[in-house]
Amino acid sequence: MIILSLETSCDETACAILEEKNGAFSVLANIVSSQIALHAKWGGVVPNLAAREHLKNIILVIDEALKKSRLTSKDINLIAVTNGPGLIPALLIGVETAKTLSYLWKKPLIGIHHIEGHIYANFISDKISVESKVKSQKSKETKINFPILCLVVSGGHTQLVLMKKHLSYEIIGETQDDAVGEAFDKVARILGLGYPGGPAVAKEAVGVKKYKLEAPLPRPMIKSDNFNFSFSGLKTAVLYLVKKNEKLLKNNDFVSAVCQEFQQAVCDVLISKTMRAAKKYNPKTIMLAGGVSANTELRKQLGASVQDELLNALYMIPNISYSVDNAAMIAIAASFRYKLKKNTRKLKNNWEDLETNANLKLN
Repeated sequence: MIILSLETSCDETACAILEEKNGAFSVLANIVSSQIALHAKWGGVVPNLAAREHLKNIILVIDEALKKSRLTSKDINLIAVTNGPGLIPALLIGVETAKTLSYLWKKPLIGIHHIEGHIYANFISDKISVESKVKSQKSKETKINFPILCLVVSGGHTQLVLMKKHLSYEIIGETQDDAVGEAFDKVARILGLGYPGGPAVAKEAVGVKKYKLEAPLPRPMIKSDNFNFSFSGLKTAVLYLVKKNEKLLKNNDFVSAVCQEFQQAVCDVLISKTMRAAKKYNPKTIMLAGGVSANTELRKQLGASVQDELLNALYMIPNISYSVDNAAMIAIAASFRYKLKKNTRKLKNNWEDLETNANLKLN
């Protein structure tokens, strides 16, 4: 089966073509048109500007994906698209384009939850964790056992998701305020590092700490009796620290020290909660998913904790190219969704029924 997928939930216009044969997946094309430069001057994504860029680029990325895969519309068996959650103006461009292609090409259409796509990006990774004990191997050879505990970390979500089988999700913990990616963006803005905040903070955090902060930053809810998260207070602590030391913003060593401490505080909380949840639910696989899963320290430190504390658990992380928003992850999730449909006839002419939902729930 060959799937063409679209992703426009935020500021990436993406199209991918994926082939599935006997449970093995091959990404034939994975095209992403980024809008980072456009939104950087605003310090974040402007929904209507994002939608205009999607409108300009959506046909271009589809054409490029077909060209790269050396396929035509006749070769496509299924169309998939992110239909939520996300920014409504941005989502609408992808969904309406997918519906149009479904109608014109007479192909079945499946809507995919954005976070479901991020989770299933792990199934198309070229490698399993190189930071832990697991050997690198091709995705088609990977044996993933349930239950799975997935730490989802992105600009809009921070969740611990328990999966007892494919496409079945129980959210056992989530942020009570800011998502971790949002906190990275806000801290970067406070420090004058620009947008997007995650890569900017991570870059500054690298190196030897030459400046010692007066006190460590807090680790919010790290000892709470649940698996929920909170990052608003951590962001506020950085704000107060900077206001108290505004003159030091010109000191690169001070900025680096703040970034290192903030990033470590985030890692400490995320890893502590994940390990506690793992010891309660005994998953056979630990996964990391979402845009913040590209953070090198989080990948490395979570892998080390899994290796030290969960001797029988497999640790999986997506290839960094699949950590950030892309359409290949939507295609592989759609492959599993398609197989779940008992009556594929219901997918015929279903383009009329697909709706966009900015607050789509993962279920």
